[in-house]
Amino acid sequence: MSLVLRITVSILILIFSFNKLFAADIPIIVIAPGKTVQSYSTVGSAVSVIDNKDIEDSQYFFLADMLNNNSTGINLFQMGGHGTNAGIQLRGMPKRYSTVYIDGIKMSDPSSSDNSFYSENIMKHSIDRVEILRGAQSSLYGSSAIGGTVNIFTKKGKEGGGSKFEISDGSNSTKNIFFSMNNANNKSDYYLGLNKFVTDGISAMNDNSENDEYRNDGIVASYGYKFNENFKLENYLRYTDAYLNYDTVNNTKTDENTSDNIEGVYSLRFIYDNNNFKNKIFYNKTYIERATTDYANDKTTYFGYRDAINLLGEYNFNLDSKIIYGVENEFDAAKYRHDNGGDPFYTDESIFSQYLDYQFRPLEKLYSTIGFRRDEHTTAGKETTGRATIAYKLDNNTKIRSSFGTGIRFPTLYDYFYGDSAVSRKEDLYAEKSKSFDIGYETYLDALNLNLNVSFFKLNYEDPLVSQNRTGWGIKNATGDNTSEGIELSTNWKPNNAISVGLNYTFTDSFDSTGCENPDKGVGDCKNYGSSVDEAMVRVSRHAIVSNINYKVNNKFKNSLLIKYMGEARDYGNVNNSWVDQILDDYATFDVVSTYRIWDGYDLNFSIKNMFDQNYEQAWQYSTMGRSLNFGIKRMY
Repeated sequence: MSLVLRITVSILILIFSFNKLFAADIPIIVIAPGKTVQSYSTVGSAVSVIDNKDIEDSQYFFLADMLNNNSTGINLFQMGGHGTNAGIQLRGMPKRYSTVYIDGIKMSDPSSSDNSFYSENIMKHSIDRVEILRGAQSSLYGSSAIGGTVNIFTKKGKEGGGSKFEISDGSNSTKNIFFSMNNANNKSDYYLGLNKFVTDGISAMNDNSENDEYRNDGIVASYGYKFNENFKLENYLRYTDAYLNYDTVNNTKTDENTSDNIEGVYSLRFIYDNNNFKNKIFYNKTYIERATTDYANDKTTYFGYRDAINLLGEYNFNLDSKIIYGVENEFDAAKYRHDNGGDPFYTDESIFSQYLDYQFRPLEKLYSTIGFRRDEHTTAGKETTGRATIAYKLDNNTKIRSSFGTGIRFPTLYDYFYGDSAVSRKEDLYAEKSKSFDIGYETYLDALNLNLNVSFFKLNYEDPLVSQNRTGWGIKNATGDNTSEGIELSTNWKPNNAISVGLNYTFTDSFDSTGCENPDKGVGDCKNYGSSVDEAMVRVSRHAIVSNINYKVNNKFKNSLLIKYMGEARDYGNVNNSWVDQILDDYATFDVVSTYRIWDGYDLNFSIKNMFDQNYEQAWQYSTMGRSLNFGIKRMY
């Protein structure tokens, strides 16, 4: 029995002794686990929720910062200040093994090398709710949902309507302006959010001190119209125009690099709801354009396109049993244009998918889910994935949960284009495959007014796609299994109405087989379930602790202290050290946030981020924000 499993068993034995303190149910609704509304108490997967109150109280500007400081099992790295590449990692997996959805639209860039989601341009203001579903979820969410899925839901129009206005000013000449308006009646609803963010920034690389400017102009809008009791039309639009100065990795080169990015997403939905029977038909359109200029003034423009036509259906047999079914057709394309010479190239692939998920209640206290999915990729072929979950309620607010799932990740457009070489053929590339298991225990201790959630997880994926010396620098499926296992623990304690204390701890023991010394001897030589930090997945700390202490002085004045500790982590080297791996030092940061209600509907905000000016790295040789101050005012009416 591994160390982490022994620790988990010990914790479960300890917390079972509190059984007499269990109390009444607290109803929470989540949407992510089965793509439809489901009571939290019946969910067998590990889910974290960042609700509207958490988002409104936060004084971070970007979604990435909120995710990084509000959930267990999730890690975020950023390669410099605001606007630089930010990657989301779930359960120790690299960012390309998690999927992100905004209002049901898959977010990734087909023109990027790994087709993953970079979250640096997503502002938090128009977001209503975030649900993080951990563990392999490919049976519902398809390719890349190996570490988990992040579901983001934006704000919609509400009856009575209203407007919101925020303005803030802070360190590094950082300014943010946001305005929104919304309304709804029995026929229609609408929401419109506008943001403008500018900053002089900091140097992305720590070998120089010049500022890297960043700006972000964005629109989020939705409109819904209800034709009758059964039929509704919905529209969703997100548009971002972002500009960034960034540094060259090579410290012998000048740092006059720029990136002008446009991200556009549109979704049209037809919804038919007739009591037990509900169908949604989606058309989703994604357009991404990245125009870059490097230190030599060479210009390159990258285009990413995605069209998707999806059907999501639901049939409720009764209150405890329903079937979720769907058909998805995803068409990805990319075009790279070299403005300094050379012909542009165009490449595309498609995935056709069908899935079925059955949620049922076999026993009075037992809730189960079983589901399967079939994906057909135009080049990689057919793959089948599945998942099963159980949730057993010991009483109205205490449950044991467990899930098992398989996952896949198809090669990207980049893999196929650059993998078709003298050392590899694109027809020889096939999907990476994974297995994921977790078991968890959740309860609420009434006598202590404390929530407790603990999980043990274990996952592995095989046939990793890599391009390195052992593959002749061609993209190939390598031998070896990459693994990750660990413990996730979260608590929230409210001793009284004025104080609350949250604590999240994640222990992650991961192993990257692509760096083992002699993998070609056999798969067994590439397995290691007791790895050290220098063999771990890159930028993933073995120990991560986040604590949020909130104190409400009175009805007008609120304060919070966020303490974050990240242990040592491995990272890749770069051209400056001949690509030798590095170990990133551990670090701790402290953020202080205060809010004061100056008039009815007006809040004055103040924050100090990284109060002790800690110097640390989330990626080797990339800078992070030092001590920064921010003042703001918010009006809701």
